[in-house]
Amino acid sequence: MRPFRGKEEFRKVFDRLFLALASDPEIGPKLAAAKTPQRFVFSDAGLVLNVTHGDQKTARKGRHLVWVWGDAKRTWEPVVSMTMTSDVANRYFQGKENIPLAIARKIIVVETGDLAKVLDLLPIVAPFHRKWVAILKEEGLTHLLA
Repeated sequence: MRPFRGKEEFRKVFDRLFLALASDPEIGPKLAAAKTPQRFVFSDAGLVLNVTHGDQKTARKGRHLVWVWGDAKRTWEPVVSMTMTSDVANRYFQGKENIPLAIARKIIVVETGDLAKVLDLLPIVAPFHRKWVAILKEEGLTHLLA
């Protein structure tokens, strides 16, 4: 796995990731129902991503999550805020990072919030990992495969 080719590629890939999660007919509704707004700080990229559940209007359109880059446009409070590098985040969403172990080893740092709620999301997201790897391959982003 090679690193992201810069902030622009990272943002583009993670926008694509969350679009796939938000519109997945099985996983999207489950993530929205969990109502666990999250704040991700990507320390090496200097980026912050805030994600929350969509409202009923966006859910009817097939989008169950909403996200914004940075904190200025965020209109919700995160339940948890986590800091990690972009490589760790990439492995996280491919299912190649053991989240509890990464937290214990401080590879992922829980800055604030309810860690138990984040851990509750792991079984929801687990079936998505293979789909995400397939999307990376389909879109020619094989340098990011973990």
